[in-house]
Amino acid sequence: MRRITGKAKDETLIELQSTADSHTGDENGGNGVSSLSDRGTLPGHTETDKLQPNKDTVFFRDGVRRIDFVLSYVDDKDGEKKQERRREFEANLEKVGLELETEDKSDSKDQKTYFLKIHAPWDVLATYADVLKIKVPFKESDIPHSHDVPLEWLSQPFRLPEHIMRPQSDYFTYHFDKTKTDFFLINDKDTFFPPSTRNRIVFYILARCPYYKEGRRDKDKTGIKRLLSNGTYTAAFPVHDCRYWKRARDAECESERYNLYKHWAKFLCFYKEQPLNLIRKYYGEKIGIYFAWLGFYTEMLFFAAVMGLICFTYGVLSYDDNISSKEICDANIGGNIVMCPLCDEKCPFWRLNTTCLSSWQSHLFDNEGTVFFAIFMGIWVTLFLEFWKRRQARLEYEWDLVDFEEEQQQLQIRPEFEIRCTNRRLNKITQEMEPYLPITSKCARFCLSGATVLFWISLIVACIIGVIAYRLAVYAAFASIIKDPMRKIQLVGRFITPQLATSVTASCINFVIIMILNFFYERVAIWITDLEIPKTHLEYENRLTMKMFLFQFVNYYSSCFYVAFFKGKFVGYPGNYSYMFGSSTRLRNEECDPGGCLIELTTQLVIVMAGKQLWGNIQEALLPLMRNWWSSRKGRHHPENHYSRWEQDHVLQNFSQLGLFYEYLEMVIQFGFITLFVASFPLAPLLALFNNILEIRVDAWKFTTQFRRPVASKARNIGAWQEILNAVAILSVVTNAFIMAFTSDMIPRMVYLYAYSEKASMKDYVNNSLSIYTISHITSHNMLNLTTDNWLDNSTTTCRYRDYRYPSGHQNAYARTMQFWHILAAKMAFIIIMEHVVFVVKFFVAWMIPDIPSDVKARIKRERYLIQEYLHNYEVERLKLQLSASFITEPQSEMSLTSDKHEVLSECL
Repeated sequence: MRRITGKAKDETLIELQSTADSHTGDENGGNGVSSLSDRGTLPGHTETDKLQPNKDTVFFRDGVRRIDFVLSYVDDKDGEKKQERRREFEANLEKVGLELETEDKSDSKDQKTYFLKIHAPWDVLATYADVLKIKVPFKESDIPHSHDVPLEWLSQPFRLPEHIMRPQSDYFTYHFDKTKTDFFLINDKDTFFPPSTRNRIVFYILARCPYYKEGRRDKDKTGIKRLLSNGTYTAAFPVHDCRYWKRARDAECESERYNLYKHWAKFLCFYKEQPLNLIRKYYGEKIGIYFAWLGFYTEMLFFAAVMGLICFTYGVLSYDDNISSKEICDANIGGNIVMCPLCDEKCPFWRLNTTCLSSWQSHLFDNEGTVFFAIFMGIWVTLFLEFWKRRQARLEYEWDLVDFEEEQQQLQIRPEFEIRCTNRRLNKITQEMEPYLPITSKCARFCLSGATVLFWISLIVACIIGVIAYRLAVYAAFASIIKDPMRKIQLVGRFITPQLATSVTASCINFVIIMILNFFYERVAIWITDLEIPKTHLEYENRLTMKMFLFQFVNYYSSCFYVAFFKGKFVGYPGNYSYMFGSSTRLRNEECDPGGCLIELTTQLVIVMAGKQLWGNIQEALLPLMRNWWSSRKGRHHPENHYSRWEQDHVLQNFSQLGLFYEYLEMVIQFGFITLFVASFPLAPLLALFNNILEIRVDAWKFTTQFRRPVASKARNIGAWQEILNAVAILSVVTNAFIMAFTSDMIPRMVYLYAYSEKASMKDYVNNSLSIYTISHITSHNMLNLTTDNWLDNSTTTCRYRDYRYPSGHQNAYARTMQFWHILAAKMAFIIIMEHVVFVVKFFVAWMIPDIPSDVKARIKRERYLIQEYLHNYEVERLKLQLSASFITEPQSEMSLTSDKHEVLSECL
């Protein structure tokens, strides 16, 4: 193996250096390994060397060996210690068989950074492909892609060129076996393993390569991750194959990054399909499956958005038929109804018609169409999950992931687990010694982890209680400003009331608290997951996923749950109000508007959901764009003549192991918003659709232009997120049923229409839904001094409040009326009926739609049959050749015995 050091030369100097290296290799016994300390430069260098045309390349200086990985480092004050680590680490890499080439710091832009280029020769790739059980082609597939689709021409504007959608032919594949190389379709060993597989193999070696001295067994000193954390190396990454805005000059370079940018990352391609096979080929299956899921989710959102828009349109068109709102806005009806104060001491009496605007707004979302939309979304979420399972099964087959998880479970052991777990025990399956975590240590770590999670969830609940207290206090402050009834409780302009101002400001404050808590808990979740020392990468990601989603669930949805299911439900009545922290605090529990709390839930949902999406897009797109604008502007002026391929990638952002985790988390939180509370805001799927169309292109732009090339990794599905989506889907049926029953005003209206109205009309519903209370019975601390309410007529002796109670003078004064119990029974019946209907349809749909398409099952069976057939034929031919060779070399006296043996073996095979 060869290690080349020093500055990069022009072509003549490269040839001279290659010749000198070959002579040096002969002098050293033909191994071609130069001294590790040989980092000198050849004489004759000038500044014009930086303008050589071959610096933007993915090959070593010889132009033959491909760069599979790059490590960077700088000399600093702790240089000797780090240099010793690097020397041992690089020596061990060479012992494994990797080939190294160093670029001197004088060739780098900052004149400080060294770059170590790594190449994996065929023997290393073949050995570790066998170890990792990587699937490779052995026969070209004879199964057609698909049949002709009727009216296929309609989809042509949305399609990409065939060479982009299918960058490589379809093959039947089998696990690579180094002893059977002639079984596989190996035309060129240099290109047999694609770059994504090559960098995956090299990273596997780097993650497990030690850097302790020979003869010592310091298990902590192992792996590139530890060297990166202690600063020995500053970065480790595979290189992109070209610049994203221009094809590579080298014809042997695939220029896949350019194709991805041109056909996928540009926003003008938003209506085009995604090149999933090319994404998988360049970035690996794990990133490919994420974009496949995100694209499928966005496609399914289109149907939910259309139905939500129809529901909203129905609310707009039925605007004039809303009798309840007309009565509230009527000066002779709503204008003559005096409402009881909404807070103690500071709030005045008020006219019902001051809520005219909010009642009209509520009707847009709280109408008959909302019930059908809630039921539709319960069925939609089932269809989405079931059809995704089918899509995922097809991708598993096409991307050779059918048996991946079971086979790779032990191979994905985290290096951190191997290093930190010093205890060993015998594996009953493999009969090999393996590291393990004692049960006492595991229990202690889990207890500490659980306590930490509970503490942070309690902190979130405390913050939500604080926001609720703010709502109660600030409403009283807003209401105290308004004394003139002619202003109709206006605070700022004619459309902003104390209720609306309180709801908007509380929602904004809650959103800020959510963002702050997210910042801290993300780090806490990673810390406690590291503390548990999960054994495999899959186990690590699943544990972190559950912790983060549990926190985010409480953080994002708790305020919506409060408005939907608690606000206005425990108010009491005049003279006997309920208080949040006792009557001494004067923080009276909030009441809902006469039109219900649904409009406030809508406001809360819009602010939190839209704010999160807006902030996420700013973080993902605008900030990186502003940060890199100047450097990108300078770099696009012939960067290949000034900076090498590894330098161009070095200045990009690192894509962390948890990069996809945050992308999934963002989308699953959005999924919760459009399913758990969609009954309150039918336009939520439409907002999510617009956001996701942008999200796909922003993520594609980040991957192709802002991030270093990630190490390719495999994943057969979306992991723990699938179970989370299933749980959210089931919970959404319950939440929407309760929203329609208890938050919406739909059930009380239906009960009045069919049981209490005289002419099956909604006329006089508002008067029926408000109870009467005698003003003289209200205690002094529950209202302002009556002298301050000069507009209140002396003849007005009663006020109204939202409830179903008997008036004073009745034998059951202020007790619940029978209508209240009828409405409660109707609400419970609606919940039971809606849940059962939706669940029955969900389970029926899930039963009707198989998880794996029939054609995929047939292809899997055919591939397994062909594998067995080809392996059998291969082994038979191999055995025949061995027997033939032994037949020629054996003495003639043993001819008959050998012939009999040959016949017996042939019959057995």
